[in-house]
Amino acid sequence: MGLLSRRPFQSAPTYLARSDDPDRPSSRRNVPKEPYSFDYEKFGAEDRHHYDLLSPEEKKQFQQDEKAAYEHLTSSDLESEMQGMVSQAVYDISRETPRERVIPPRITPGLMAMGEIDEQDSGEDEDFEGDDITSTAHGELEQHREIREYARIAAWVMPMLSRLAKPFVPPPLDKPLRFRYTTYMGETHPAAKKVVLEFCTRDLPGLSEAQRIKLVKLIGVRYNPDIDLVKMSCEMFETQAQNKRYLGDLVDTLMAEAKDASDMFEDVPIDFRHHKPKPKFEFPENWKLTEERRAQLEENRRQSVLGEKEREEAGRLVDGAKVIEQVMEALARKAPAAARVEAPKGKSRKRLAAR
Repeated sequence: MGLLSRRPFQSAPTYLARSDDPDRPSSRRNVPKEPYSFDYEKFGAEDRHHYDLLSPEEKKQFQQDEKAAYEHLTSSDLESEMQGMVSQAVYDISRETPRERVIPPRITPGLMAMGEIDEQDSGEDEDFEGDDITSTAHGELEQHREIREYARIAAWVMPMLSRLAKPFVPPPLDKPLRFRYTTYMGETHPAAKKVVLEFCTRDLPGLSEAQRIKLVKLIGVRYNPDIDLVKMSCEMFETQAQNKRYLGDLVDTLMAEAKDASDMFEDVPIDFRHHKPKPKFEFPENWKLTEERRAQLEENRRQSVLGEKEREEAGRLVDGAKVIEQVMEALARKAPAAARVEAPKGKSRKRLAAR
């Protein structure tokens, strides 16, 4: 109030309060503004002297001017306007002042920093003092740490998952639709939004045989007649919930069309040319090992063993080891006779040596 009251009698400019000043209006935005009140006791001696020299009309005008100045300076729009002016002035000065381009000094990359994306933060290599291992060894060590981490998970965390296991409960008959989803464990993949729907036509409630046949005709190539299975998928939308909702609405539409008695498609034949049945190979009956066949094999083995014993006793069984010994002895007797053969003389000897 003293500053506001002295303003008409002073020519010195008024300065805004600092940002950390508790009396700044911005710091008191949430505090209710005090009503204006004229206080003569807060005037200084010089201000009182000048105020006493005023006439009653001038005093009244002075109080009105001071009240208007107080309302203006305590308004919330004044500070935002001053901040805008200051920001504009700073912007104008920054455009007028030429800027010098500061080029950071080039850091020579060391041997271990070559090929890195950001070489400025790497700096030169430190002197190797024999207290570290190579980068290849660090990679092997990191791989070893990762393997140990997964080993700990397999040993301590995964066995506890059995507590969360739930017994399998087959779906009830009132829920014939089966939806299958695909997840990639948090990774983004274009196939993660795909939803596959499977159901059997005979499991759908409220359909007669004629309506079921019409439904098969409407489904077309998505029907497998061997196992009475309909398979459809959708990946048009971005989320699995949207694709699942689309498949559910499609089934409802097919059910409504199948129940429409105005046209039962009786003149349209059922076409299963799209289905290529897989061949089912059956094991031949005569190849199956029965009790009679097993007894026959055992008898054949027993007869084979008895025949070998009879040939061995009669000396008609060939002993391979003895045959090899006899051949080796015959070769040893022929070797000295071949060594005594004289070598040819003259040109024939040279040709023999050349060969």
